[in-house]
Amino acid sequence: MFGIEDIPKFILAFFVLLPVISTIHEGGHVFFAWLMGGKNIRITIGTGKPVFRWGLVEVRQYYFWYGFCTFDNITRQRTIANILIFSGGVLFNLLAAIAVILLVEKDILEEGLFAYQFTYFSLYYIFFALIPIPFPDGGYSDGRIILDLIRGKENIIAPRVYYVRWDQDGNQWQVFDDHDELIANYEGKMEALNRANEIARNNRPSMVMSSKGGKEKEISNYPRIPL
Repeated sequence: MFGIEDIPKFILAFFVLLPVISTIHEGGHVFFAWLMGGKNIRITIGTGKPVFRWGLVEVRQYYFWYGFCTFDNITRQRTIANILIFSGGVLFNLLAAIAVILLVEKDILEEGLFAYQFTYFSLYYIFFALIPIPFPDGGYSDGRIILDLIRGKENIIAPRVYYVRWDQDGNQWQVFDDHDELIANYEGKMEALNRANEIARNNRPSMVMSSKGGKEKEISNYPRIPL
């Protein structure tokens, strides 16, 4: 029975357990992203201004609310690879909840509010991650992306393509968007690549291609962000 004396424990759990569960969730995403060759992996816990970064984990001002992960240049971009990446969060939450239940049953972990809340918040995370809905910011829940991928709607992960091309006549490098419209001209290739990567990174899922003399080469890809 939940009583008045349990309120401080609940508040403590909210500010301590929920960020831990969020980290486990994001860890599931990046584990499979790493298996698929993902580079520059980062886990962000919370929202608001960044407070500090430790390794690949960045903690933000409101650390107890929200979370996401980013990674670049996955080498396996097939449907099954993306299903695993977007399923990883709920899978890790489920495994963590089962582990706590087993520890309690074997009397290794004390049965109490901590174990209950850890299991509850883990299932909460699983439930809301799997609801197949779009978000107001234009993103999608993990469940929506998984469902669309299972249905064969791969356009949900289809990248926009940005091109960096050498203009022989103008003796310069040009950056084009995914509609093949010119964005800007640059004298140096690195300037053009940096600009194309900046645009692509902020418009996931996306890809940057370099083209010179009729030969095209993938420079980088930025997959959709799992939440």
